[in-house]
This record gives sequence, structure tokens and C-alpha cells, in this order.
Amino acid sequence: MKKIGKKYRIVVAMSGGVDSSVAALLLKEQGHEVLGLFMKNWEEWDGEGTCQASKDFSDMAQVCEQIGIEYRQINLSKEYWQNVFSHFIRDCKEGLTPNPDVLCNRHIKFDIFLKKALEFEADFVATGHYCQIDRTLPFPRLKKSVDTRKDQSYFLQGVTEKALEKTLFPIGHLPKSEVRKIAQNHRLITGDKKDSTGICFVGKRAFGELLGDYLHPQPGSIKTLTGKRVGEHRGLSFYTMGQRRGLGLGGEGEAWFVVDKDINSNTLLVERGENHPALYTDRLWAKELSWINPRSGQHFLTDQSYSLKAKIRYRQRDQDCHLTLLESGEIEAHFSHPQRGIAPGQYICFYEGDICLGGAKILRREKSFYHRAQIGREQNAISNL
Repeated sequence: MKKIGKKYRIVVAMSGGVDSSVAALLLKEQGHEVLGLFMKNWEEWDGEGTCQASKDFSDMAQVCEQIGIEYRQINLSKEYWQNVFSHFIRDCKEGLTPNPDVLCNRHIKFDIFLKKALEFEADFVATGHYCQIDRTLPFPRLKKSVDTRKDQSYFLQGVTEKALEKTLFPIGHLPKSEVRKIAQNHRLITGDKKDSTGICFVGKRAFGELLGDYLHPQPGSIKTLTGKRVGEHRGLSFYTMGQRRGLGLGGEGEAWFVVDKDINSNTLLVERGENHPALYTDRLWAKELSWINPRSGQHFLTDQSYSLKAKIRYRQRDQDCHLTLLESGEIEAHFSHPQRGIAPGQYICFYEGDICLGGAKILRREKSFYHRAQIGREQNAISNL
């Protein structure tokens, strides 16, 4: 982020991690009036009876004291449950692969939290996201981070233009290594703290353990596309497209991979080989389309078709894609090259160069030619019995 010429009152969303710590530090060094605001969304207890949220708040408080800024805490657990976790559980029950981080950014960090932060009479809200904001046009646009390996624009695809107007990303112009170096040079307590990974609310608990607390998974058969039973699964919610580990399958030959789920029969479909053709397809359908800048979506909304770049997962390279708006309100995305492991419930994110345009929730994907052929053979075999 370039230095702002005017001094502002800025509320920084601080998580107790190194990225938000450095974001606050840089703004303070620029002479702004900075307030650190910790957002408590979830309580997670470790095996020693310590709440992870309390530990993170303690780290955040020490950083604020080190750099000389005030800090506060707000509890958004109720809002998080209503806007993120309940949707996560619903998608899991439907056999989808949800992405709560996209929802958290859209409904919590850059909506409810933003509004709460502005109540502290802030001019801007800042976060430690690896993104940038392009302000060369009359409206702000979300831009990829300089550090392409850490770019988080995929997770911010649902943020609105209005929210970006009041948002700053102080570390978006820095590589992660430089952020670490800054924290260590200033002897911040978070300088050597490990990055949080995985789903934001899981903490140290196993994902399967957490799901078991809120779902009642039904075991079922694991079959190949030709109908051969090769094992039993714990519940479809525990698996996703392209998954290899945790299947409990062995035997001679290549490793097994999840290639599909049959919700109606509660069947997990698998095949051998990391590059099995059933894992690939070049077409998907998505819903809940959102454009960060409505102006950027005018081509799409007017012409009903638009060629751009897209990706179906974080850290994937941008892919050539052609979008078509359907009368149902869904969009059809046709890729120039087959994509591996498209998972319904995840999100497709759209780009034009380094600018993130928006995204949509993946509803379903077209089966591969191999997949369709195998299912057809099985159905024919059954009808001939």
C-alpha cells in the first residue's frame, strides 16, 4: 500500500497473527491514528483447557502495546453462526464441499465487522489480507497481491465495491518473507508465529470430529464407476472430489481417488490413478453470481456471454474460460482445458488480468466422457438382466 498523504483514523482487523500485526504497524509508522479490533467468531478449546480465541487476543493485545495503539474486542459469534456456520453445515449435509472463508469475508469481515468498525468513527478499515486495491478508476477494484503465492483475492470474490471504498490492504504490496522480516525486526511477538491454515473455525480439532458433533453421517458403499463395491465410507460429507487420503482403500495398483458422489444412493465413487479421466471435465454450472464492480459485469449481463480468466480453487493458476448466462439465472462456465477435481459447493472466481471481478458458487459439473460412458455401460448391463 502506498503511503497516504493525509492522516486518518483507521481500525485494523487484528487476528493475533503476523499479517494483521504488520498491517497495523505500517499504518502506525505512517502517522495514522490506529485502533486494533479483535473479532471473536468462534470458541475453540485445546486439550489443556485453553481457548484459542483467548490466546490469539492475548497475542494481539501484546502487539498493540508494543507498537503503541489502542485495542478492543467485539464478539460476532452469533452473526458468524447465522451467516457462515449454518450454511457450512447445510452444504455438508447435501454432500457438497463448502468454503466458509468466502462467506466469512462477504458477510462478516467486510460487512458486519466493517459496519461495527466504522462506529468507532474510522475513516478506513484495514486487514492483513494479501490483496491490493486499484483506485485508478472512479471506483475501487480488487487487485491481486504482489506475492502471487499468497494472493487471497479468491477468498474476497464476494466483497462489494462499497466495502472496498472503506478498506485498506497495507501489506498487499509486500511478499510474505518481507512481512515476516518486518515483524521480526520490530520484535513483535507474532514475528515467528505460524500461519493459521485450514478452515477458519476448526482450530486444532480434527475436521471429522467437528463434523461429527453437528451432523449424523450415514455410512454407505464405496464403488467404482462400473458398480464394483470396494469398501465403505463414513458419510459423504467427509469426502471431496479428487481426495486420496482417508479412503481406507488399498490393494495392488495405483492409489484410489474420489471421482464423484451419488447422493441419492449414498455412494462414494472412486477410481484408481491421480490423473484418471473421470476426475477431469471442462464445464460447470454455478449460482449466486456476484460482481465486485457491477460495471465489470455489464459485458456479461448485456451480451450474456463473456470470455475471461477463472479458477476453481485457491492458488490455482488462472484458466481461460467462457461464461454464459442462462435463463434460469445460473451461469455456465466452459474452460479451454479440462479442470481436475471440480467440487460442487466450492467457488469459481473470475479475473481480468490482475483484477478480481467476482465469483459464483459451483452447483454441479459436467461428467467426463469416460464417466458418462462407464455409467451408461452399467445401466445397460442392469437393463439386460
